[in-house]
Amino acid sequence: MLTSNAIISASFFLHLIATVAWIGGLVTLALVVQPVLNRSVSAAQDRARLLEAVLKRFQPIANLSLAVLILTGMVQTFTNPFYKGFLNLDNAWSQAILFKHGAVLGMIVLAAVLTFSLQPALKRNALLIANGLADEQLIARLQQQQVHLTRLNLILSVLVLLFTAIASAQ
Repeated sequence: MLTSNAIISASFFLHLIATVAWIGGLVTLALVVQPVLNRSVSAAQDRARLLEAVLKRFQPIANLSLAVLILTGMVQTFTNPFYKGFLNLDNAWSQAILFKHGAVLGMIVLAAVLTFSLQPALKRNALLIANGLADEQLIARLQQQQVHLTRLNLILSVLVLLFTAIASAQ
C-alpha cells in the first residue's frame, strides 16, 4: 500500500517532469525554433509549414503536461499545511500560489488562442498562398503575432517559476 509520503513524493516528481516538459518546450519554441525559422526560411509558407510540424509534436506533450500539472498540483495543494481553503489568502504561501495560478491561467488562455485561432489562420493562409490566392504579408504578420504570443507565454512561465519559488520558501 502506498503511504501518503509516497503519493506526495510521486506528485512532486511528476509535477516537476511536467513543468520541465511544458516550459522547456516553450523555451525551445521561443528562443530556438522561431528565430531559426525566421532567419533560415525565407518563404512565409515554408516557415508556417515547418512550425506547424513542430507544434504538432509539441502540443500533445504540452496538453499532457497541463493535465499532469493540474492533477499533481491539486494533490500538493490539499496536502500543504499552508492551505487554509479556497481563496483564503492569510499567508504568503497562499498569495504566491494565487499569483502562480493566475499566471498559469494566462498561459492556458494564450495556448488556446495560439491553438484554436492563430495556428488555423496561419494554416489557411499558407494554403491560400500555395494556390496564389493570399498575401504573404498577412501570413508574415500572423507569424509575428505567434512569435509575440509564444514569448509572452514564456514570460508567464518564468513568473510561474518565480511564484513557485516564493511559495516553496515559506
